[in-house]
Amino acid sequence: MKEAIPTSLIHAPDPGNAGGGKKIIMEIQQWAVLVWQQIKETDILQWLAVSFGVAEVLFAKANKIWLYPTGLIATILSVIILFEAGLYAECLLNGYYIIMSIYGWWYWITKKNKPLVAVTWCSKRDWIVVSAITFGGFIFLVHLLKQYTNSTVPYMDAWISATAWAGMWLLAKRKIENWILLNISNTFAIPLLFHKGLPLYALLTIFLFVVAITGYFKWKKIIKSDPSSGISYSDGGTVASNRKLI
Repeated sequence: MKEAIPTSLIHAPDPGNAGGGKKIIMEIQQWAVLVWQQIKETDILQWLAVSFGVAEVLFAKANKIWLYPTGLIATILSVIILFEAGLYAECLLNGYYIIMSIYGWWYWITKKNKPLVAVTWCSKRDWIVVSAITFGGFIFLVHLLKQYTNSTVPYMDAWISATAWAGMWLLAKRKIENWILLNISNTFAIPLLFHKGLPLYALLTIFLFVVAITGYFKWKKIIKSDPSSGISYSDGGTVASNRKLI
């Protein structure tokens, strides 16, 4: 059984206290030791899932169709791992990713040369829908997790999945704010993954967090230079949406 990182180590002490700086350093060292211990105890299934996830990112950035089979393998393995970790809402989210990966694979083969929808900013109506997906999904998932599962983190699990759902909806509509929603999800997912003893997933999510930031600024540049432009798969539209890897 992997040792979860105590939540007390996620929050630094008040540096204004006597010896606060030394205490912070000690807690960072203790946190690093626990992370390293988690990595050493990580089983082969998680290494495989994250390896295929990294391969998917690389294939997507290279605009290669292999991003879909590698992504499917990573996602299927992730469902098993997340279920065992008690992150049930994330399992549902990954089920959605499996369906979308199959659809994306089919679309790539049959309609790759068709123009994509232009990248744009959200309208007021879009934000209303995003709010409904986020808060409606959060309430629904919390109820589901508390009533029908043994989840120990129903609120965090539900929030991470609900914001990811909203981000994916915006990504499908080619709205630049999708990166913001996905990174809200990533921000909460990283400490939760460490807490659940999934360090490789947490590190991969940190990487995807950075990818989402670069994706936002790249899309912003596209809108500024040519508001009517769509973007290709190699521009990151498929890659950084991979909250499925957490």
